[in-house]
Amino acid sequence: MKTLGNILWFIFGGLEWAIACCFLGVFYCITVIGIPVGLQMFKMAGFVIWPFGKRVEATSVNGFKTFLNIVWMIFGGIELMICFMITGAIYCITIIGIPFGKQYFKMGKFILMPLGHTFVKGDAAPATAGENTTNTAE
Repeated sequence: MKTLGNILWFIFGGLEWAIACCFLGVFYCITVIGIPVGLQMFKMAGFVIWPFGKRVEATSVNGFKTFLNIVWMIFGGIELMICFMITGAIYCITIIGIPFGKQYFKMGKFILMPLGHTFVKGDAAPATAGENTTNTAE
């Protein structure tokens, strides 16, 4: 199902969004201070082109990353997040489009604050520290 979803995604919008993210990555890498945001945009382009089977996880954010996230939100993050959310809402109008809409919502979460997030393969949520993830016999 993930393969079929990724193929349909690529045809119906994934390629265009990936090109847009690459363009933004190049634009931000031109400036010295924007290089971390530009590199995250390249990661986003890789995620946008094949999103099914991946999830976004939060990582630690230090002071400089927080500053860059605020600069990014002011100069493009909010607008892009709104575009992703509107596109996701449009896809969710139909039953067939709901999986695509969910992917857009996942991307909108990342695009608002790109520094401090990473992409991980797998759709399931990670196990918490208190859960026993192995079957052991006592």
